[in-house]
Amino acid sequence: MEPVRLPSVDAAPLVQRLFAPLPAPTDTPRTTGTPHSPRHPRPPDPHTPPPPSAPPPGGQLIAGLVSFRGANPSCGYAELERLATRFVRLGLVPAVLFRGESAGVGTVLARTLSVLGELDTTDLQALRMGPQDWARLLRTGAPGADRELSPEAASFHDSLLVAVCLHALNLLLDRFPHLAERLPERSHHIRQLVDLGDVAVVRRRPAPSAGDTAFEERYLRSVVERHNRVTIHGIELSNPHTPDTWPLETTYLSLGARFDTPATAAPRGPDGADDVEPAEPALPLMPAERALTTQERLLVRGVAGSGKTTLIQRLAVATARGGVPDGLEPLEGRIPFLLPVRRFARTGFPAPDDFLRAIHHPLAAEAPDGWAARVLADERALLLIDGMDEAPEHQRAELGEQLRRILRIYSGNICLVTTRPPAVEAAWLADEGFTELTLAPMSRDQISRFINAWHNAARTDDGRDHQHLEDYRERLLQSIPLYRELRGLATNPLMCGLICALNRDRNGSLPQGRRELYEAAMEMLLQRRDPERRVLHADDVKLDRAPRERLLRKLAYRMLVEERSVLETQAALDEIETHTPAIPSVTGQGTPRQIYEHLLLRTGLLREGTDGTVEFIHRTVQDYLAAKEAVERGTFQLLLDHAHEPDWEEVIRMAVAHARPQECAVLLEGLIAPGRTGMKRNRRRLLAAACLEHVTELDPDVLARIRRETRNMVRPTTLAAARGLGWVGPIVLEMLPDPTKVGDEEAHRLAVTATRIRDDAAIHYLAQLRHHGSLTVRAELARGWHNFDTDHYAEEVLRHLDPEGLYFPLTDRVELDALAKMGGRECVQIAGPFTPDELLDGLVRDRVAHLWLAYDLGVSMEWLARFPRLTTLRVMPRLPRVEGVPEGIRIV
Repeated sequence: MEPVRLPSVDAAPLVQRLFAPLPAPTDTPRTTGTPHSPRHPRPPDPHTPPPPSAPPPGGQLIAGLVSFRGANPSCGYAELERLATRFVRLGLVPAVLFRGESAGVGTVLARTLSVLGELDTTDLQALRMGPQDWARLLRTGAPGADRELSPEAASFHDSLLVAVCLHALNLLLDRFPHLAERLPERSHHIRQLVDLGDVAVVRRRPAPSAGDTAFEERYLRSVVERHNRVTIHGIELSNPHTPDTWPLETTYLSLGARFDTPATAAPRGPDGADDVEPAEPALPLMPAERALTTQERLLVRGVAGSGKTTLIQRLAVATARGGVPDGLEPLEGRIPFLLPVRRFARTGFPAPDDFLRAIHHPLAAEAPDGWAARVLADERALLLIDGMDEAPEHQRAELGEQLRRILRIYSGNICLVTTRPPAVEAAWLADEGFTELTLAPMSRDQISRFINAWHNAARTDDGRDHQHLEDYRERLLQSIPLYRELRGLATNPLMCGLICALNRDRNGSLPQGRRELYEAAMEMLLQRRDPERRVLHADDVKLDRAPRERLLRKLAYRMLVEERSVLETQAALDEIETHTPAIPSVTGQGTPRQIYEHLLLRTGLLREGTDGTVEFIHRTVQDYLAAKEAVERGTFQLLLDHAHEPDWEEVIRMAVAHARPQECAVLLEGLIAPGRTGMKRNRRRLLAAACLEHVTELDPDVLARIRRETRNMVRPTTLAAARGLGWVGPIVLEMLPDPTKVGDEEAHRLAVTATRIRDDAAIHYLAQLRHHGSLTVRAELARGWHNFDTDHYAEEVLRHLDPEGLYFPLTDRVELDALAKMGGRECVQIAGPFTPDELLDGLVRDRVAHLWLAYDLGVSMEWLARFPRLTTLRVMPRLPRVEGVPEGIRIV
């Protein structure tokens, strides 16, 4: 007879009822039950004292933990018998031989489980024994209880008892983390046994039914309807009540992405030598959506607004429609589940059968029982998990463990998770096969294409300025390369769209600073948007920009304090009701519901979910408004308490930009004050330096202190430290050592830092490194080309680099033209989305001898035959295999 297996999603809530519930924690919410079953929260019980802060060395008596003992038992013997009967039903799913004795087995199991409250066994002892020995001990406490059962039924009871004990131990590990710390190997073994049991149960699920097939068709249609729309900021539609959204397929811009994990193959030079280090070794660049052609599990990192959500919308829609585009064949026939983490961040990762319910999908109530689990068991699912960073920091590890369990139980499904870069640690779930991918900033070509597409879409709206759109477009294309702040912000789709809208709104005249851009955006959306669209009587609420912004700031600040990116509608109404009496221009305008509807429909900054929640259109808007409110309230200590957390970086930068001189000094002095150690201390000091570019006025003594505190920190001793300094900004250039007086190793680290500053002031610094003979230094200087003005950098740096063994990277057509003006080079790296015709026309063909493919061009390579001197083709590891390479060209 096979061992009895109980699915944890069903067994966990039953086992919980065997034990007295613990009181709900007062600080941070936490899921309960097994990680696979977060839908069964443990109800708080005011009669049960919390567990001791320091557990007894020998463990806690299990008799004191069960629900059917004590002064106020919550479970009587009759309830214990009912639980035992349900355990029997679960265990009998695969074994039908003993149904005639199922009632008798239930009675015996109830008697055996009651022994939990009679023995002097502790939780630590039970864990040390394991489920089989613990079950054997319970049977000895009820001698002869199974004498009236047949041998087969008695054997079934014994195996079922072991399964119940296994899930009971799993529950104790969930409730008391110190047990896992005391016995880590035994705890790991218990978790593995639960997982193996779930895998076995999954394999026994029945085949899909006709009902499944019919529901899938409806579900796939709903995926297309829900996700085939994107917002384009600043496009004015004729109907003011119509959301500013456009079809995804007509606006989607394919973004590049880099694998973060270096490949195992050593880089080789054009002659096959192992000592050549080309630019950015072992980091291939490819269209982000094509990464799933070679990887089944991806963690996609990207800054706010970089296009993470749009990417997974694209994948979901393409998969749901069938007939996926070339390069996405592994998605053919998959069922996409797009799961925004913010929808379940505080309740835990949902079990498969709760996927649709957790995201409040309109078809959730109509899904056949077990449908999602069957899709996963058949290895047909595409899991798209969006925004791991939107879960509170203290819950991300638990969500990761819950996802890990699902992927172990339902292996063979494709999974993609998105997050902001610092939200989860490096190599997150690498042991589960996850490969990390980082969305690259938009290249100049992509920015140009985006701007052109935006203005083409604007010609179809109800605006009255269509005759000026061409002039606006040309001015913007000329302005972005000239201004550092604009150039940096325009490299992600969200901000590029907002810049296009502002440029149009201000008749082709843009502010250049980050704060000024946001201020202009607030003015456009909160003050001028409706009057200029002739929307004057859309509702009965009449609010100007100031009260609108104040109310939005209150909502953003509450989200900041609670560390969340969505708010329940009722909580938003409560917040509005609380603050309305203090804002005279809002008082008497209407009920909190009317004012809320006004903010939702008239500002363009909020959007409402189908699940009764509201959120800002993007986290950057929320951070900006929350920072302004924090400065207004003077809650600087709140900001300083979180200053070492990457998620708060943008809030603190904007707070410094909003602060008055004395407030600014308080914030910056707090960042460099003693009290933190290690990486937290270093990050706070570097953040203080980074904030200096946003300061309008500051006490000179504070400025001098910051420079003293950070001077030694900007001479990095490792490559990781060098890479991490780029985000600080141009202020770093004033602190870096003289590049002409350092050795090759330090010169390489300085080049790594300076090329990431993305300010043309860095070109002068980097030009002082151009005569270094080290190939590593030269390769880093070549790699940094795309971060700066193309022609200026080419003249000051690239033209002077010794080309021996050095690959010159090309990421866009502007660089392609600039390299041709320099006469071409022997070694060329293709690191951007070119067509063969563009490369044939742009490269100096009779000079190219060694070509390095670092971007998935998605085409056959026959066209390489037209390069007469080409002898070597390097193909970056992880890229799909190339085909059609002409004879005589060696592939390395």
